[in-house]
Amino acid sequence: MEIINPDKNKFLYSLLFPLLFIAILWIIEIIKEVYHLNFIENFGIIPLKASGLLGIIFSPLIHSGYPHLYSNTIPIIITGTILFYFYNEIAYQVFFLVYFLTGIWVWLFARDASHIGASGLVYGFVSFIFFSGIIRRNNQLMALSLLMVFLYGSSIWGIFPHFFPQENISWESHLMGLIAGFILSVFFRKKGMQRIVYDWEFEEDDETDRESNLKIIYYRKEDEENKNISDEKE
Repeated sequence: MEIINPDKNKFLYSLLFPLLFIAILWIIEIIKEVYHLNFIENFGIIPLKASGLLGIIFSPLIHSGYPHLYSNTIPIIITGTILFYFYNEIAYQVFFLVYFLTGIWVWLFARDASHIGASGLVYGFVSFIFFSGIIRRNNQLMALSLLMVFLYGSSIWGIFPHFFPQENISWESHLMGLIAGFILSVFFRKKGMQRIVYDWEFEEDDETDRESNLKIIYYRKEDEENKNISDEKE
C-alpha cells in the first residue's frame, strides 16, 4: 500500500503553476525565433503611449532571446515555488498583482523604450519573500529571507541605472518589481504563516493582547502533556 506524503503533494502542487508559466514563456520564445516574429516592438511596454499598453499584459512573456529567457527561468521556478508553497493562501494574488503593478508602473514612469522580460517578476517575488519573512518574524519565513539574500542579494544592483546604462536593460522593471513586492508584503502581512508566540512570552496582564492576536499560533505546555497522555492511551 502506497503512503501518500502530504508535503510531497503540496510541493508538487506549488511547482505546477511556475512550471506552467515558464513553459508558456519558452513556447512563445521558440515561436518568435523560428518564425522571426517581431514581438518586442509590438508587445513591449512603451511608456506613456497607447500602443504600449498591451505590454502591461504581454511584456513579461516576451524576451530578447534564449539567454535572456534562461536567466529568468530558474529564478522564477525557485521563487514561484516558494511563493506557492509557503504563501499558498495568497500566492495567486501576489503573482498577478506583481505582474500587473510592475507593468503599470513601468508604463507610467520608465524611460522611452520597449520594455520586455520577466525580470520584474523575479525582483517582485524575491522582494515579497524577503520582506515578508522580516515583517512576520516567523523562523521559517525568516530563513527564506536569508535564502533570498544568499541567492539574489547581488541582484540589488539591478535597480540602479548607473550599473545598467545600456538601453537594452530595463532597470526600471527591476525597481518597480521590487517596490511591488515590498508593498504586497506589507499589505498581506496578516495572511498566511505568522510568528509563533510562546505562552511564556506573555505576562499575566497581557491577556487582552493574547486574545486579540487571532492569527498567532500558540504553544502550551499543557497541550503537549495532553498529547503525550493520549499517545500513551493509544
